[in-house]
Amino acid sequence: MAIIGTLLLVVFVISALLLIIIVMLQDDQGEGLGGIFGGGGNAAFGSRSGNILTKTTSILGAIFILSSLGNAWINRTPAVGDVLGAARNQTVETSTEWWNDTLNTGDTPVSE
Repeated sequence: MAIIGTLLLVVFVISALLLIIIVMLQDDQGEGLGGIFGGGGNAAFGSRSGNILTKTTSILGAIFILSSLGNAWINRTPAVGDVLGAARNQTVETSTEWWNDTLNTGDTPVSE
């Protein structure tokens, strides 16, 4: 499993870097959401024409999301109850009788 986790991490980092580079290379002539709200002649869900950069961006985005989900799946905690069990153990360890501790050490005067 360590090899798969390392491989997924490498794919994740490479896809993130390539995605940043590809997005930075794209021109800003596309209308984006501005076309939906009354700008230009392009239909919101019209023709699906796109150049190589937009198609590469969508492919790299899918690889990025899938590799991040894969990393989350590989690095999850092995058992469901581990977090709850650890919280219960910590609660039991920290819940001492603090009032007896202060009585025994004499920190605060106690009137009897």
